[in-house]
Amino acid sequence: MGKSAKKFYAVVKGRKPGVYDTWFGQGGAFEQVSSFPGAVYKGFPTLQEAREYISGPHVSRSAGKRTPGKRPGHPPQAAGEQKEAGTRTSADKDRILIYSDGGCLNNPGPGGYGVVILDGEKRSELSGGYRLTTNNRMELMGSIMGLRSLGPVTGRQIVVYTDSSYVVNGVMKGWAKRWRSKGWMRDAQHRAENVDLWADLLDLCEAYDPRFVWVKGHAGNVENERCDVLARMSALKADLPVDLAYEKGKTSVGQPTLF
Repeated sequence: MGKSAKKFYAVVKGRKPGVYDTWFGQGGAFEQVSSFPGAVYKGFPTLQEAREYISGPHVSRSAGKRTPGKRPGHPPQAAGEQKEAGTRTSADKDRILIYSDGGCLNNPGPGGYGVVILDGEKRSELSGGYRLTTNNRMELMGSIMGLRSLGPVTGRQIVVYTDSSYVVNGVMKGWAKRWRSKGWMRDAQHRAENVDLWADLLDLCEAYDPRFVWVKGHAGNVENERCDVLARMSALKADLPVDLAYEKGKTSVGQPTLF
């Protein structure tokens, strides 16, 4: 793959508006717009275009709108390709928001998960990885670890955002509960997969009663993008621990898991 053209990132509304020549990293554009309510930003191939965007009259009509990136964890695309900024609403102030993502470099292969937790003004990140696992197991792990990190929670709604329809449908459509009620069988002939992790997630759901919401992956939601980056960074680490349940084929209830 050829080297991408250098881009500039115009932040119209953020912690520190201006033009940035980096997305991630200290002082980059991501830092200015991440979790900032109503953030407005866009990527451009040239410095002049970025400066013109900041001073242009069209800014208010373009607030936070962008199209999906072509690579996981990639920053905003060039002009004309718009993204969702993934901003918080006023209703979110009383909620605990968990953004979760997971995946493998190959499937199966080295994998990782990434989690961002927004609790009022507090923002925290979690990540981890395993030397051999699957995409779905890491998607489940992200949600599990996010919920596990909460501790006692009283009277507050918890929302888990993930781009995994496998996780969202498994919880919100009652698939996993149905599998559990049938001895972890999807139907008469097929056993459900990853039931060790589904069992843990259902226990956490019963404790916290979270709502799971599907978000489109790599579509400009800054927290979802950050989770993707955390997951990939974890999967790339050396000397990753073993997902014992997966490697030994013991992904049924009552067998050792990866915790």
